Amino acid sequence: MDTFDLVVLGAGPGGYVCAIRASQLGLKTAIVEKEPSLGGTCLNVGCIPSKALLESSELLHVARSELAAHGISTGPVAFDLSKMMERKRGIVSQLTDGIGMLMKKNKVEVVRGRGVLQGSGNVSVHTSEGVRKLESKAICLAMGSVPVELPFLKFDGTHVVSSTEALSFEAIPKHLVVVGAGAVGLELGSVWSRLGAKVTVIEMLPTITPFADEQAAKTLKKSLEAQGLDIRLETKVKGAVIDGGQVHVSFETKEGNAETIVCDRVLVSVGRKPCVDTAGLAEAGVRLEQGKVWIDERFQTTLPHVYAIGDLVRGPMLAHKASEEGVAVAEIVAGKPATIQYDLIPNVVYTHPELAQVGLTEQQAKQQGIAYKVGKYFYRANGRAKSLGAEDGFVKILADRTTDRVIGAHIVGARASELIGELVLGMEFRTAAEDIARTVHAHPSLAEMIKEAALAADRLAIHA
Repeated sequence: MDTFDLVVLGAGPGGYVCAIRASQLGLKTAIVEKEPSLGGTCLNVGCIPSKALLESSELLHVARSELAAHGISTGPVAFDLSKMMERKRGIVSQLTDGIGMLMKKNKVEVVRGRGVLQGSGNVSVHTSEGVRKLESKAICLAMGSVPVELPFLKFDGTHVVSSTEALSFEAIPKHLVVVGAGAVGLELGSVWSRLGAKVTVIEMLPTITPFADEQAAKTLKKSLEAQGLDIRLETKVKGAVIDGGQVHVSFETKEGNAETIVCDRVLVSVGRKPCVDTAGLAEAGVRLEQGKVWIDERFQTTLPHVYAIGDLVRGPMLAHKASEEGVAVAEIVAGKPATIQYDLIPNVVYTHPELAQVGLTEQQAKQQGIAYKVGKYFYRANGRAKSLGAEDGFVKILADRTTDRVIGAHIVGARASELIGELVLGMEFRTAAEDIARTVHAHPSLAEMIKEAALAADRLAIHA
């Protein structure tokens, strides 16, 4: 039996980061992965391939619709879907291969196969060559999640699909119905809409991106509808029938009317569920609560020295959250202190415009009885945004009315995913709105909007 200080089950953004940090801290580490490529959902069929397609499709949109405003004439613009997909696969391959190199560099042993927990300190790995037993002082569960399947809209991989298949369509659907208006549904809906598909988004809630600030969600919805997405809120899908290669999707409107849409494909993107069924967790004695692994404040499960992170446990299902938890577990196992500021984890929707936020929304601040002030600045007033032709959106900063401490930040607009980092850093160090307002920002830049929003919190904005 092979012996380690730490065995990690799952090589996604949580698992592989945990393994690297553990090795850096001098722990003999192994990582177990059942899929052919390292990197988990994020790198293989999630974050990275979706962003590659978003970028390609956005460039197509720019070439067709925006270059003329810059005095650039191109004539008819065509695209090759197969090359677009080839580029996507190339990016994924480079990054997953890079993780393999990182494992070698950090002397982490990669064990290929399905890991099954046998209790505290023991893992059986079902490999192509048989069962290999691993003994370890500590084990970290990081198996991630899979798309949720609706009982009345089951995946068939062709007509009713998950995000995995929607990243690799070989042809553009004439009509794509997206069930769920969260980040995944809106991002992939945007991709196929730009490439020529008619896209209908059906959401049972009264808003898109339900985690987001209400004003931000409304602004994003308006922009996406202007781009051609048909977004139907407070609408419940009831089922689907496949007939003659077409999908007949039945749904109920908010007025209670029963209707049907006929489309080529249906993308179901109503969330993800933790992978808790394939690693023998319940049999080993790991406690589950509402489908997730129960952990204490130090990520330990009900089994001593068995930890869990990422999509398996409480909190948002985000790659960067999983990575931070992976680092924390490695440091705990190595005997070091570790903490994570869960209220400062940014959330991003990579549509165009993007939506990014951190901290409290206005609605949450009101619910918690926090007296706050708002500073807001619009893209259309920013010189850099005008030069980019990206005038949709705003930056909003919430600050405690008594202490001036920033408690929330919300951005809708171009490159919001990059801009939010400054605000996350500031909030990590408990910055006041005045601190940001007095920080010099380069001109012209989109980041100036952060300064102006901070100034606006005290009604001092210069360019408003």
